Parts: sequence; C-alpha cells; structure tokens
Amino acid sequence: MENIAEVVWKGHWWQNRGIRNLNLCLGLIILASALNGYDSSVLNGLQILPQFQQSFNHPDGSTLGFMSAAQNFGGLLFLPFAPYVSDGIGRRKALSIGCFIIVGGVVLQTLAANVGQFIASRCIIGLGITLITNAAPVLTTELAYPTQRATITALYNTLWYFGSIISAWVCYATLRTLPDVIWQWRIPCLLQAVPALVIAVGVLLLPESPRWLVAKGRDAEAIAILAKYHANGRERDPLVYFTYGQIREALTIEREINKTTSYLTLFKTRGNRRRMRIVFALGFFSQWSGNGLISYYLDPVLQNVGVSEAPTRGLINGGIQIWCLFVAVSAALLVDKIGRRPLFLMSNAGMVVVFVIWTVTTALWTTEENRAAANASIAFMPIYFLAYSIAYTPMLVSYTVEILPYSIRARGFAMMNVFGIGITTNQFVNPIALKAIGWKLYIVYCAWLVFELVYIFLFLVETKGKTLEETAALFDGKEVVMNIENVGNEAAHQSRHRYRNFEKADDVELTLSRNESGRSAAYTVGSANEARVDSRDSRSPSSMKQHFQYGSNAA
Repeated sequence: MENIAEVVWKGHWWQNRGIRNLNLCLGLIILASALNGYDSSVLNGLQILPQFQQSFNHPDGSTLGFMSAAQNFGGLLFLPFAPYVSDGIGRRKALSIGCFIIVGGVVLQTLAANVGQFIASRCIIGLGITLITNAAPVLTTELAYPTQRATITALYNTLWYFGSIISAWVCYATLRTLPDVIWQWRIPCLLQAVPALVIAVGVLLLPESPRWLVAKGRDAEAIAILAKYHANGRERDPLVYFTYGQIREALTIEREINKTTSYLTLFKTRGNRRRMRIVFALGFFSQWSGNGLISYYLDPVLQNVGVSEAPTRGLINGGIQIWCLFVAVSAALLVDKIGRRPLFLMSNAGMVVVFVIWTVTTALWTTEENRAAANASIAFMPIYFLAYSIAYTPMLVSYTVEILPYSIRARGFAMMNVFGIGITTNQFVNPIALKAIGWKLYIVYCAWLVFELVYIFLFLVETKGKTLEETAALFDGKEVVMNIENVGNEAAHQSRHRYRNFEKADDVELTLSRNESGRSAAYTVGSANEARVDSRDSRSPSSMKQHFQYGSNAA
C-alpha cells in the first residue's frame, strides 16, 4: 500500500520543473492578497498626508469611519454572490473579473472631489476585493503541490503585508516629495490599479483548479494539469493517481451526503456545523483582536501617546508593516513543522499579555503624561504584531479553506468573511470609541482576548500532516478519512505496480475496492495524452463504479 509520503517529490522544489513552474503561477495568484493589503492599508497612510486632510476637510469620527469601512460595506453587499461566481465560471475567471472591477474603482477614487465620491469609489473597490479574496485563496490551495500546500496557502495571506508595506512607503514618499500638491494623496490611490491590471490579464493564462474541473466533469483537463505541474508531464505517475483518486472519492462522498448544495448545506450535518463554528470564530477574531485598532487607526493611536509629527508617524507606520511581513512569512514556513493549534494558542496568549501592558501604559500617558509609558506603548506595537502575525496572518485563510470540503469551500470561505463583518463594525466603531472614551477602549479588548484564547483552546482542531481531501474530511468521522486515504493509497500502489508490469501496453485496468462501503473504481491507463472519465452509480447507494481512461484505445 502506497501513501502520500512515498509518491511525492523528495528533493528541493526548485529542482523539479513542474513544481517550479507551478509555484511561478501561484506567485501571481497570491499577489491578490498584496492587492488587498494595499487597499486595506492605504487609508491609514492617507490620514497622515496633509493634502488628504485638506481635500476632505479633516475627516474624523463617523466620517472617517465611513471612509475607512466603505470598502467593506461595498464588499458585504456582494459577498453572498461571490461563491456562485467562483464555483460557476471557475476560480481564474472570477479572480480576473474582480481585478478589473478594482481597476475601475481605483480610477474613480483617484478622481474623487468630495467625501461622497470617495466613499462610493471605495464601495466599488470592495466589490472587486470580495471577488478576488474568495477566488484566489481557494485556487491557491486547490492547485498547490501536496507537500507545499499548507505553506503556500499560508504565504497567501502574509502577502497582505507586502501590499501594506508598499502602501505605507508610497504615502511616506509623497509626503516628503509632494508637500503642497493634491497628487500627494492621489498617487498612492492610483498606483493600486497597476498590480490589479497585471493580475486581471495574467491569471487567464494560468491553470484552473483540478478540483473545480473534476466537479464540472472535465476530468481529462484536471488530470493533464496534475500531470504537468505535479509530475512533470507523467500521466502514469502514482501521485497523479493518488491525488485524482482522492478528489473523485471526496466529491462522491460529498454528493452522497449533500444531494444539493446551498448556504444551508453549511449547517445541515454535524461535521459542517463543527467546521462553521471554527470558521465563524476565526473570521470574527481576526478583526476583533485589537488589530483593527492599530492597523486602521494607527495615526490617532500614535497621537494619543504623544507622537505629533506626521513624518515620524509615517516612519513608524512603514516600519511596522515590514516587521509584520517578516514575522508572518517566518510563521508560514513553520505551519507544517509546529502545527496549527500550537501557533494559534501562542498567538492568542501573546496578544492578551501585550494588551494588558498597553492598557496600563496608555492610561499612564493619558492621565499623567508619563513619557516613559508612552514610549513603552510604541515599543510594544511590534511585539503585539509578532503575537498576532504568527497565527492569524498566515493561517486565517489557509486553515479555513483546508477544513472545508470542495462542495462548500467557496461558500464557507465567504461566510468566514461575513463574520469578518467585524472588520466593518470595527473600523466604524473604533474612531468613535477612541474619541469618546480614549484609553478605556483597551480594557474592552483585554477581556475579549481572554475569551478568544479559551475558545481556541477548546475548539480548534489540528490538521497537520493531511492531504487537502483528508483534512476536509476530518470533521466527518474517522471512517470517511480512512476511505479517502485508502482510495488514494491503493490507486498509487496499483498504478505503480501496473505501470511496472504493463509499461508497453496501450491500456491497463486497475480495480480498487473497499469493503467498508462496497465502492470500486476501475482505472484504465494508456500511453496517449487523452483521458475520459465515465462515472455511473448503481441502484444501491452504497456502491459505485468509477472509470477513467487514457490512450488511443479509450472508448
């Protein structure tokens, strides 16, 4: 019996042509996260620019809240429909359309002459961001090489900081070089259109998700992609059989459990309810862990602790983004070594400690103007982001998409973002609360972070060491996981055995059987680059035959 460890590439990924080409493709896809990071952070940098403040009459309170949260208000309107686009026309096309929408919104934002126009343009950008953030991470995790899936999907969200770094330093550059020109704030806005246009066009040249292709009955294309990028063009490679067998088995099980799929499917089974309990919590925690206070309103927070000069605040903003990227990338590389659960627990515990210290130091500065306390508040900012970024930046997306089975992956991920509605309310409420109660807002976050730590300890499930199909099945019971493991392992074993003994044959038939459910799968392998899959269910729901054929003799 084969297993995944015996059929994957053992050398460095850059020494394998297929994996190397695949990772180049994935590099363009995960840039979508940087695009999101740029947009999410640009208003933080714009607030520091005097020309922006003058153009919009020094917005604060609810006005600033609306300007900052407009992107998410717009995205929220489209969020329920994004999975239908991604599942319907494919991940690539959905990502491309989303980027084109962003380009249009960015042009309008750059030309905005008043607060209303600025808010409207950001709502349009939010529509595009919603579409790309639903399609890009799903496409990433469904395309990635098995041994690199967790790391690359974790890296997807870390590139949010890459975008935020560019945003912060572009704003700083225009602050220093264009002191009295309205383009001081318009240039940072306009530059966002460049990567959006590159992704919109480039992604159409990349491979589609093999899982999506199999679900649409386009198995030949899926097998060709798996062979090209996972096995250097070898369609008879055991890894191709292993992966394809698990995809087919997982989709079959999902269809037996869920005859139809809708948003209600997310809550119909016990396994799905367990998944969504975690997904909802992570989506909400990711925006209500105090990061929204610092990430989106760094300027007033720094002013609260006595940092009055705009260039100094700009330097701090840029430095924090670089630090966050370094921490998040380092953590992403440790996901498979340390595991998901330990990283989340360390992250939440660290944030509790930092926020307690922050509360004390900010209170001392506010009430007694203690300069040492103010300096300590600034010093603990990178420590806070160290705690936050070791789990929530790399694993918020990767953990969510890996625990969701294919049929509900796009919808479940969209619902995670719905519970990220916390970002919308957070962005809107934080400036109002800061203005009204000042440092006392930190006490609220301290109490909430303790709750988050307890919740993660009780409910988060470790997924280390599983394939995508095995991980998604963890919540459905051990028998389902074993079925998927056995189909993949036996397919790889049979393909290796048959390939060795029938290397010159045009067609070779493989038969897999499982006593637990009576399912069998017959695989016919040939020498040509064509393939066909013919699936038919017997009268009994507990038995099924699957056939896929390659070669000139396929009928």
